[in-house]
Amino acid sequence: MSRNFAAAFSFWALLVLFREVAPKALSSLNLTDGGHDAMLGAWPWQISLQVYAIGVGYVHVCGGSLINTIIVLTAAHCIKISENPEFWRAVFGLHNLYHHQYYTKESQIKAIIIHSHFKKETYENDIALFTLQNPITFNDYIQPICLLPSPLFLGNDTPCYITGWGNAHEEGEKIYILQEAQVDIIPQNICNRYDWYGGAVTMNMFCAGSEGGAVDSCQGDSGGPLMCYIRDATHYYLVGITSFGRGCGRPNNPGIYVRLVNYRNWLKTLLQSRTTTMNIHNVLILLIIRWIAIHMSL
Repeated sequence: MSRNFAAAFSFWALLVLFREVAPKALSSLNLTDGGHDAMLGAWPWQISLQVYAIGVGYVHVCGGSLINTIIVLTAAHCIKISENPEFWRAVFGLHNLYHHQYYTKESQIKAIIIHSHFKKETYENDIALFTLQNPITFNDYIQPICLLPSPLFLGNDTPCYITGWGNAHEEGEKIYILQEAQVDIIPQNICNRYDWYGGAVTMNMFCAGSEGGAVDSCQGDSGGPLMCYIRDATHYYLVGITSFGRGCGRPNNPGIYVRLVNYRNWLKTLLQSRTTTMNIHNVLILLIIRWIAIHMSL
């Protein structure tokens, strides 16, 4: 896909793509009961992933989570808008989507990696990785989130939260201030009941929200984090990625999230390969500099 394609990538085409994603993708918190404005700087790993549309500029599409200086995790189905990294950017340190502060930073995207076994029909393996063009500098409003090193039992007393800029309600108005809501992790056997999701929730997924639908994610929150506070470690850990669901805030239809701990090996392999590539690149640069210095001194 060349840059010339951007001329044809109109605002209306973008709207059509959003509508295709809307029925399944979770994107926003149901503010009627459980969600509210997040405090400034409360979730410093929350990212806005945005696509460029001719005549409109950059438009928020999905959320994401910063895990180190160059890697953002999100949902694979978000990339349906475009797989070309040239159309994307990541924005860090945002509270209001359209009011950037002195600490807000932007980065173009170098590469997008979608899980090779992602199934758009079932949302299985709904995970993707964005590599930033340049490493991001941390500050009080931009920080990475920790990843769980191993499976961990999350009891009923473990506080877990979702965040995002998604719609206020199903087919509802847009939200510009980052929202947060506390959610309950719902047991797999309950979520897969015939009158809930009827077995559609695989072991690579889990449900969270509330049985009555008081708290949920919605269109626009896709790719964002579900994080839990582990008291023994005194840290928040990224446990899930907002994936899909049946509408927003419907009883017995909570949000479904990627079970991130199942993708430790996938992530480890990608991160190691990128570290190796960067190290080789740095060595080549040093060798070139050394060669120039030697030849200039002759």
